[in-house]
Amino acid sequence: MIPENYDEKVDWLFNQFPVFQKVGSSAYKPTLDNTLALIQFFNVPIDKMKFVHVAGTNGKGTTCSIIASALTAAGKRVGLFTSPHIKDFRERIRVNGEKIGANQVVDSIDRIQNTDFDFSPSFFEMTWVMALAHFHKEKCDVVVVETGLGGRLDATNVILPELSVITNIGLDHVAILGDTRAKIAGEKAGIIKKNVPVLIGESDDEIKPVFIEAANRNLSPIFFLPEQNDEHTFETNKRLAFKAIDFLLKGDSRLDSIKKTALKDLYKNTGLYGRNQLYSAEPLVILDAAHNVMGVQRFIQDVQKKYTNKNVRVLYGASNDKDLAEIFKLFPEEWEYYFTEFNSQRSMKIDDFKSVNKINEKKVSFFSDAKKAFAMAQELNNKQDMLIVFGSFFLLEEII
Repeated sequence: MIPENYDEKVDWLFNQFPVFQKVGSSAYKPTLDNTLALIQFFNVPIDKMKFVHVAGTNGKGTTCSIIASALTAAGKRVGLFTSPHIKDFRERIRVNGEKIGANQVVDSIDRIQNTDFDFSPSFFEMTWVMALAHFHKEKCDVVVVETGLGGRLDATNVILPELSVITNIGLDHVAILGDTRAKIAGEKAGIIKKNVPVLIGESDDEIKPVFIEAANRNLSPIFFLPEQNDEHTFETNKRLAFKAIDFLLKGDSRLDSIKKTALKDLYKNTGLYGRNQLYSAEPLVILDAAHNVMGVQRFIQDVQKKYTNKNVRVLYGASNDKDLAEIFKLFPEEWEYYFTEFNSQRSMKIDDFKSVNKINEKKVSFFSDAKKAFAMAQELNNKQDMLIVFGSFFLLEEII
């Protein structure tokens, strides 16, 4: 049962502490001191807990979820920490697919409200330590952790994992992490710990030396996932997650069965959605959280490969820190576009879309209301059409 004051307490948490999802880079706290102080306050023995730590530009949430689902299928008690949430704050903190209890969230926030801290923790720091306390209380065998931003100075980087995983590197959050892929790779490589194996999903000549140098410095065994051309993004995430499972469950004779069950029960075990998600079969509607240049490029490529006989209609909204000019270069001219604002102070505005729009104006419409845009786009869908919705978690939150 949800306590009557649950929404009030969560609203207080969002308003009391800065949250990157709402306000952007001003919420970023480039230090681990606050996190360590909060861990001490909540009395969480992280040195006695087991972790898998996942960083990267795209695919972190999917990779974490597949790993967690496989470990659940293997009979483990598995904590899963991901962000952001789409509908409910509690989506971020799960044990074997079950969201943290609303009562526990309220109790944790009560403790925060009744404490006079001598520092100002961020929303993410508070949420992460709340999650750690929950996973400890639930006696999790292992906790799968998605970094929030970067790696080296991310609040999650206080843990010593069994395995570190880095999915890929793209240009995102450049004002914080660096303006080249090599610099960003250096920040993500900050999750590599001494003598802890690290698995790299995608690499090339620009970033591979960064990972190798970090691994050598930490005496950490490093493994690179073999490259496969023309592969759907989900398949790459799946291969990376399964390679991690091969390491974590080495010697388990049930590996093949565990992997099959992990995919079959992925939603039940992790609550993962909003990633190439089939929202509706008739009319065909696909939702995806792709939001940066690399993610959008891959999602569009996946759609083009899989749905060659469909007329594609796009509902797109973006946060105002995204590189619209580069993203718009990826949009096929033959598709039809509905550009929309959404209900967040970080939303890209109609004027922003218009300033960079280079697509045939006959195929573009602009909306200030995402729900109205979604309804109109759905109404026009017939059997030859499909609607894809992407660009921001905020957009998905508003229409789901």
